[in-house]
Amino acid sequence: MLEPVKNNWRILVLIVIVIGATVALFAPQFGPQTAPGENVSEAQQGVTNLQYGLDLAGGTRVRAPLLGYTATEADFDGDQPDDIARAVADELENASARDIGAVADENAVEVTDASVSESEFRAAMDASGYAYEDVRPGVTQETRDVAQGIIEGKINEAGLSGGSVQQVQSLTGEYFILVEVPGEDRSDVIDLLEERGTVQIDIAYPTENGTAIQEEVLIQDHFEDIGTAAQAEQGTGAYVPVTVRNTAPEGEQSPAHGFQQAVADRGFASAYNTNQDRCDYGENPDGVSKPCLLLTVDGEVVNSFGMDPDLADSMASGSWATDGGFRLTTSEFSQAQTISINLRAGALPAELDISGQGTSRSISAAQGENYKTYSLVTGILAVLAVAGMVFLRYREPAVALPMIVTALAEVYALLGIAALLSYPLELAVIAGFIAVVGTGVDDLVIIADEVMSEGEVNSKKVFDSRFRRAFWVIGAAAATTIIAMSPLMVLSLGDLSGFAIFTILGVLIGVLITRPAYGDILRRLLTIR
Repeated sequence: MLEPVKNNWRILVLIVIVIGATVALFAPQFGPQTAPGENVSEAQQGVTNLQYGLDLAGGTRVRAPLLGYTATEADFDGDQPDDIARAVADELENASARDIGAVADENAVEVTDASVSESEFRAAMDASGYAYEDVRPGVTQETRDVAQGIIEGKINEAGLSGGSVQQVQSLTGEYFILVEVPGEDRSDVIDLLEERGTVQIDIAYPTENGTAIQEEVLIQDHFEDIGTAAQAEQGTGAYVPVTVRNTAPEGEQSPAHGFQQAVADRGFASAYNTNQDRCDYGENPDGVSKPCLLLTVDGEVVNSFGMDPDLADSMASGSWATDGGFRLTTSEFSQAQTISINLRAGALPAELDISGQGTSRSISAAQGENYKTYSLVTGILAVLAVAGMVFLRYREPAVALPMIVTALAEVYALLGIAALLSYPLELAVIAGFIAVVGTGVDDLVIIADEVMSEGEVNSKKVFDSRFRRAFWVIGAAAATTIIAMSPLMVLSLGDLSGFAIFTILGVLIGVLITRPAYGDILRRLLTIR
């Protein structure tokens, strides 16, 4: 019982790998996972658990830089980053400290306000007294990492299944954020990305000279718990339930207490005595008669509203801040969804330049389906061409058939890995599969030629000696392929990384599993004793 297992364990490992790939491809628990309330797009559904990228599912690809300028090799002179940001912001007319970033790890100071020109930023750096080497377009690595995480959050919160975000670098050294969302229209993706996502609450209140605005009474960092958008119980409006943070460092006022005090100071309790009292900012923004809360997104007022009398009374009495919960109301459900997404994901640290240096590409679902069909046809033709050449070369089914079956098992195992990792299949990945078929069969031909080159294999000892010689050649070729492909895998070169990853995986599976298994099969078929 143990002897057959010992002599054929490599074949058994290959069988286990094929079974594992089958489970990963077809078992429901390995299918696309969704969050509660999220739907998997039709492009991601199918008989198998394979997920398809933009090329094969249709969708939108956007590549855009983050707007800003960075002063490199800056001398902080021992100052703290916050102090540097305030000093530089003081020298700029339209920028605040939030638009300036000082990154000690990169010895860099950046401005992320798109309205600030390069010359203005240089002048501000010079006036603030901080020495620097040069100013380049773009932002720091830290800001790019933050932006990437926030965009990923926006995509996830919006329920766009299969979306991916990565940083890529052009040949000229510029950095871009690359966003791919399968199965979604270009306009929807652009709308999601163009919003920087800065949400805040202001207070508009009446004065002798008209309407005055108290800005940033609440900003995104002040919200502790953010609910999902919901339709209003009455009417056509919607709302987002939020909780304002009521904790703060010692000696500072918490956001909840600050908001409560601002509402009390502006007289909301006396202005809203009944449920019939309404904010009139929408009808008369320059001369409101009552204080109003203004909900703004990216500096634009999306809604203005008054306050429930009970809520206004609880703020006036000072009891509301203990709980800190209230609703951000909007006139439309889509606005509430946008606000919920922006609050949950956060605000982008810099604006994406989609309309300027950015590029976008949209592939229809029908076109993606055509690519999928063409890829399948190309793969079948490649297998048939290889099989035909192998049969012409050896004219012996005992050698050729195991070779084809082993090569196909290798590709099948790669598909299982793609399903297990939920890696979206792109045209570049399909090209990697075809390359694996070619290199795999090359190696199997080397094995067959070496084993059969000196006539009949009359013993297992002779077979093993010839197989080892062939395997040294295969191992050296595999090492060369891995070394050549590694830069493509680690560099930010978009689709080429998928090609490199699956080519390397195919080579490793071949050297460690399928080539030895093919050797065992040949040994059983060709040896006399």
